[in-house]
Amino acid sequence: MTTYVQMFQQGSKEQKGLLGGKGANLAEMVRLGLPVPPGFTITTEACRWYMTHGSAPQELTAQVDEAMARVERELGRRLGDVEDPLLVAVRSGSKMSMPGMMETVLNVGLNDETVQGLARKSGSPRFAMDSYRRLLQMYGRTVLDVDAALFEDVLEEAKKERGVSSDVELTAEDLTAVVGRFQQIILEQTGYPFPQDPREQLRASIIAVFESWNAPRAVVYRNTERIPHDLGTAVNVCSMVLGNLDDDSASGVAFTRDPATGAIGAHGDFLVNAQGEDVVAGIRNTRSLPELEQLMPAVYTELMDIMHRLEMHYRDLCDVEFTVESGKLWMLQTRVGKRIAEAAFRIATTLVDEGVIDEREALTRVTGAQLTRLLFPRFAADAPREAIARGMDASPGAAVGRIAFTTAEVLRLQRDGESAILVRRETNPDDLEGMIASAGILTSRGGRTSHAAVVARGLGRTAVCGVEAFDVDENAGEIRVGDEVVARAGDILSIDGSTGEVFAGAVPVEPSAVVQSLTGEIDPDVAEADELVASVHRLLEVADRARRMRVRANADTPEDAARARALGAEGIGLVRTEHMFLGDRRHLVEDLVLAADEFERGQVLDSLLPMQREDFVGILRAMDGRSVTVRLLDPPLHEFLPDLTELSVKLARQEAQGVERDAHEEKVLAAVRRLHEQNPMLGLRGVRLALTIPGLYGMQTRAILEAAAKLRSEGLDPRVEIMIPLVSSVRELREIMPEVTAVRDAVCRETGMDLATSIGTMIELPRAALRADELAQEADFFSFGTNDLTQTTWGFSRDDVEAGFFFTYRDRGILLSSPFETLDQFGVGELVRIGAERGRSTKPELKLGICGEHGGDPASIAFFHHVGLDYVSCSPFRVPVARLEAGRAALLEEEFTPQH
Repeated sequence: MTTYVQMFQQGSKEQKGLLGGKGANLAEMVRLGLPVPPGFTITTEACRWYMTHGSAPQELTAQVDEAMARVERELGRRLGDVEDPLLVAVRSGSKMSMPGMMETVLNVGLNDETVQGLARKSGSPRFAMDSYRRLLQMYGRTVLDVDAALFEDVLEEAKKERGVSSDVELTAEDLTAVVGRFQQIILEQTGYPFPQDPREQLRASIIAVFESWNAPRAVVYRNTERIPHDLGTAVNVCSMVLGNLDDDSASGVAFTRDPATGAIGAHGDFLVNAQGEDVVAGIRNTRSLPELEQLMPAVYTELMDIMHRLEMHYRDLCDVEFTVESGKLWMLQTRVGKRIAEAAFRIATTLVDEGVIDEREALTRVTGAQLTRLLFPRFAADAPREAIARGMDASPGAAVGRIAFTTAEVLRLQRDGESAILVRRETNPDDLEGMIASAGILTSRGGRTSHAAVVARGLGRTAVCGVEAFDVDENAGEIRVGDEVVARAGDILSIDGSTGEVFAGAVPVEPSAVVQSLTGEIDPDVAEADELVASVHRLLEVADRARRMRVRANADTPEDAARARALGAEGIGLVRTEHMFLGDRRHLVEDLVLAADEFERGQVLDSLLPMQREDFVGILRAMDGRSVTVRLLDPPLHEFLPDLTELSVKLARQEAQGVERDAHEEKVLAAVRRLHEQNPMLGLRGVRLALTIPGLYGMQTRAILEAAAKLRSEGLDPRVEIMIPLVSSVRELREIMPEVTAVRDAVCRETGMDLATSIGTMIELPRAALRADELAQEADFFSFGTNDLTQTTWGFSRDDVEAGFFFTYRDRGILLSSPFETLDQFGVGELVRIGAERGRSTKPELKLGICGEHGGDPASIAFFHHVGLDYVSCSPFRVPVARLEAGRAALLEEEFTPQH
């Protein structure tokens, strides 16, 4: 028979999966000998049974009765005793903290008879009636699903009639009337009177807590925090201690250190003559913890001692809930406390300095997600602001600028010394120059994996995408909400890429001192004096010593490469050469496609060669002495050729107007029709294009190696790797490899230099992962392109998924996050694992990396470490995050569990 109930004294803090965080920590406090009211925990297994079968396990009732009897014997009171009633609290508690998301019912055990016994025993009819009205209010809302506003209205009316502003000022007679009205509401709303049987109250409250696991707000919270939906909640049944008994009673919440700053010293709030729900609900103005020392000095001293013991035992910031009943202190909860990012880094290094933990453990106490929040500019916390809309938090940071609807307008504002926010319905590759020059990007369509979002993160630009409330009229230069124009070109907007909020006007922005210190933009002595900056640097150094994986950057310009190096990149894992053909050079790809014969094609390639060579000289110079992986051209042709419909309409209109059709445009239209694809992302790209246009990859290889030779002649140390994209068959590699190697050998002969160059491939198609053992026969290295691998594995369009059904999937718990944002470890990740294993079965020393968006995702990096990749490559601004997470992955390797 499964045991679904454990007494507090039977558990420990290691049992969070079974007892939930609250139950495990209550058990731990009992083990430490701290004053915890007697009680027991119903395990998460019981909740999972309930969710599966729609009813509680058959043996649960008997086990709860037995545990309840043990509590009654320990306290000498019984549930339902009319003379000296035992009351219990029924609380939720999942493995991972979900504050306020599930239900609690206090004062279970009161009814029309026991409330009189409680009044006689306590000597306070007011206290007894206050406790009873709380039970009716909580039970009605939580268990019986009665609208909470109905109870609140009655309470407000009672205070108004009495002429008071606080519940505490209501008399016993007032509260008796409130209780009667609450009971009437329950009868009217449910058709049944409030249950007088305490055992029925307990049973129904337990079921209500089980059901609150799937309450809408709990589901939304788990989706946001990426908490699995199948964990279930434990239920903690704890004997009530009564902070609202008299003026020598109180309830409070406290932290062993300030969770907002990390400052040493206890912080917290309490209320006299109140239950704990009053403190967290904000219905009364709380008092700060130091005041407790004046009111109840003995209690304060004992609480400080307990908090110190807990911090030393957990070796971390703890938060606690406590109640004082007639001068006696009781501990109701403890846990390792939540903290903001700044506090996390300060606390971790402070605990090292105090000798509580070592530096390696300190590294495990912070996360890449926390570091991300410290790397981007932010709006001043106390600055006034007016939110006018909200979209998706696509790329972090804060940006302020004048609205510009075109790249030309962004560039004009830049020349005038003004910042711009590029506002578009959605961006496309032609917008790249404007995106680079802007302070931030706002789109009314798209999501976190749209073109705007991906490019913005790569550039380190703030972006808010998918602001659906906005109707962006680029031609009129207006943003409308419904029929109202809310902003025009030139107006100032402020956007928060960390929250998705859009504000009218300029909100003051604070730059990231952490980034300024890493890139040397502020004086090192000043940076070192900043406690937060010093903590971040210190833990990054620990991570660099601990990690096995190297960290590279995705960079397409010398500026990006230099920035990445300053932020700690050990090389470049991806140079996307197609990005070099955007803007003014876009027509060159068109010319290449339109070339009528080998001679014309050769002329175009000859004109491209010097441009490409200079591109690579700049990047290799910036990354001197470190590996640079250049991906040969991989352009989805729809991004470089005119739109078929637009061009057809234009020529048809010319014909209808009697204007002679442009011969060049006729030629372009014929080519566009010939090359038109229903899904260009799966069409003539990568190696397929190279095999269709002989000489293309040869030209790029020559440009790369001539750039390397030029730098070598200057005494520098360029290190080049050439990567062939979109390969799915070893035959493709065998066909294209002679072109690349022949040029390599020719450049070596011409320069007299040994330009040793690795030639590898991207694994971005499922077939490539599955045939990796064959591909490794020809390739010197693999780089997993997880953006396209995700697209082709899921059958999701990278550009469209977040504008369609993704939110339905997230709301239903099918996906906890976008697979383009965080790696799908059981699908796409399995292909990465297979590709790594099969590739190394052919070449044991095969170098493996990842250059998709997931290379900078804190939640994915541990997986890449686990499957044995040599490096991750990410956008320059994510390099510090990847360094930190790679170090954490090495230290937490034994604890790694793949995430759905």
